[in-house]
Amino acid sequence: MSRALRDMVGQAPGEVSSDPDAVREIRPDRGPLPAAQGFSGDAAVQRGLRPQRPGVQAASIAAPLLTFEGLSNQDNFNLFGFRVNPPDPVGDVGPNHYVEMVNLAFAVYDKQGNLLMGPARIGDLWNGFAVEDCTDPSGDPIVLYDQLEDRWILSQFTTRGLANPALPFYNCVAISQTGDPTGPYYRYAFITQPDPDGGYFFPDYPKYGVWTDSYILTTRDFGTFDGYGISVYALEKNKMLAGNPKARAVQFFLDSDVVPLNLMGDGLLPPDIDGTRRPIDRIAAPVVGTQDDGGFYGAAFDALNVFELTVQWRANPAAALSLAAQLPVAAFDSIFPCAPTSRDCLPQPGIVNPAQYLDILSYRQRPTHRLAYRNFGKHEALVTSQSVEALPGVAGMRWYEIRRSGGVYSVYQQGTFAPGDGVHRWMGSVAMDWQGNVALGYSVVNGVSVYPGIRYTGRLSGDPLGQMTLGEGVIANGSGVQTTTNSRWGDYTSMNIDPTDDCTFWYVNEYYTAAGQASSPAGWQTRVGSFKLPGCAPKAD
Repeated sequence: MSRALRDMVGQAPGEVSSDPDAVREIRPDRGPLPAAQGFSGDAAVQRGLRPQRPGVQAASIAAPLLTFEGLSNQDNFNLFGFRVNPPDPVGDVGPNHYVEMVNLAFAVYDKQGNLLMGPARIGDLWNGFAVEDCTDPSGDPIVLYDQLEDRWILSQFTTRGLANPALPFYNCVAISQTGDPTGPYYRYAFITQPDPDGGYFFPDYPKYGVWTDSYILTTRDFGTFDGYGISVYALEKNKMLAGNPKARAVQFFLDSDVVPLNLMGDGLLPPDIDGTRRPIDRIAAPVVGTQDDGGFYGAAFDALNVFELTVQWRANPAAALSLAAQLPVAAFDSIFPCAPTSRDCLPQPGIVNPAQYLDILSYRQRPTHRLAYRNFGKHEALVTSQSVEALPGVAGMRWYEIRRSGGVYSVYQQGTFAPGDGVHRWMGSVAMDWQGNVALGYSVVNGVSVYPGIRYTGRLSGDPLGQMTLGEGVIANGSGVQTTTNSRWGDYTSMNIDPTDDCTFWYVNEYYTAAGQASSPAGWQTRVGSFKLPGCAPKAD
């Protein structure tokens, strides 16, 4: 149990570097980096910015209601004396606050964009905690607002075991004791499993989701030597909300020596509830992955893989994880043509060195945060997305709406947003409002005139399936470029829905300004924006 966060942050000394130009790579990505074998096509690509319907006056996407500057790599330099890459920008919105996290800092804002607390070191969340590893500048954060309980969930993993294999790894989770994210927290650390070959599995790329009686966590696990698999955890929500030190975790480990690699890929996404209509009591939580038959894990067809997790928190918990469905999808190509390495993918204005191109990360066989869930009564809907090669040498955003009705899953609609203007769109996140309208945010760049920036698009629930019909809005136009040679970008962003009206979307991503470019090879900044799609009115109680 912590004191109020507003009274605790900044009290522990930060790590200091003597090199003002130092840029540390957060969580060097592991696993194979494949080479492209030629464009295989996309069967769901949307080539126009605004598809027209004869006789119908189409609505247009609105400008942002608000944008404000979020955290930057300069904040890391101010806090630690060094900068990092990639930023992994993520955030969520509550009734009165917006909380943002990046590698390796976090901040709390009011909903007008005024800074209330921070920037602070993520490790400050665990100052005075028994597991000191959680205070380290480790990263891969996730922040969620649980609107069902009016609580905030903030997290990071630990990294001491990377330098000393005898040390364990932990998933560190902080739960606010009230709806005020600057107040006190309950703090937990869930240890990862031992590696039979020695040491412990490292919980790479952790993703969290809010479910009814559990917080669900997925990780991409690496052993000390060559072990690999995907873990799916359920964390005992009710006890965590109460600050009970006996809160438990149930873990399933999908071992790559047992489970076919195409079924787990490079990560699975847990569901994260939007809205206030809860799932049916004790219904299984869907956990979703993606596979590409042009990838390197042996998939026979392009598909979404849906697992179901059930947990009953009894004296001896009863839990199960099973593959519920493989849903074939329209053909896509996730292996982008990059050179000289598999990370050097997307050109930037004025950059002639391909080693400074930006990483699309689409070759990682996984959907991108979040898997946004809604219960509409007659059916449940899940939306998620992934970056793909939409047109030859052009990145686009593939998005999906999955439905579950009567226990049966189907792909209700899908599309790849790539309007054919030569602009790369990637590293996106998608969500749905209470009316079933869908909003998609993403990064943009090209090699001529579009600097790394942030845009969004959307569709209304009655529009033609698979089409983003509303055009494109801008949260931030870039004016600078990234000049590091590790090419890292992302590795995720977050589109969220405001719980007060269930209509307003909030999106956070990284971008570059000329000032940021001048400050560092990794002078990234973040921007937060909010917007509504046409016609959405707050849901009546």
